[in-house]
Amino acid sequence: MRIGELAERAGTTTRALRYYESRGLLPARRDAHGHRTYDERDLRLLAQIRTLRDFGFELEEIRPFVECLRAGHPEGDSCPASLQVYRRKLQELDALIGQLSAVRAQVGVQLARAELAAESQVPGGPEPVCELGGREL
Repeated sequence: MRIGELAERAGTTTRALRYYESRGLLPARRDAHGHRTYDERDLRLLAQIRTLRDFGFELEEIRPFVECLRAGHPEGDSCPASLQVYRRKLQELDALIGQLSAVRAQVGVQLARAELAAESQVPGGPEPVCELGGREL
């Protein structure tokens, strides 16, 4: 199949396919007229690339999965190098989750503080409290 048909079947653009080719992720086969040609294996490669991209993987992280498929394995994640990428990605995600949890906690504290301050300034809000701990008269 030609590049336009592959792009359509894969749900991507010819520009993306050329980019993947330039990065060595998609083979650059040509027919006698110089047109790019692709087959069903290339469609599988693209499905793997797109799935991993949707998960947030960078192109260089995807390379072992593509190489695994090119080596004839039934799945791109059945090779040791692919499994190692998964492990690294999980560590990265765990670290990000930890950072986001800390930020969320800080934002929650700030929100609670801001809501209390806003309530004290709104008519009908809580009465002002004397610094000595009693209510103003």
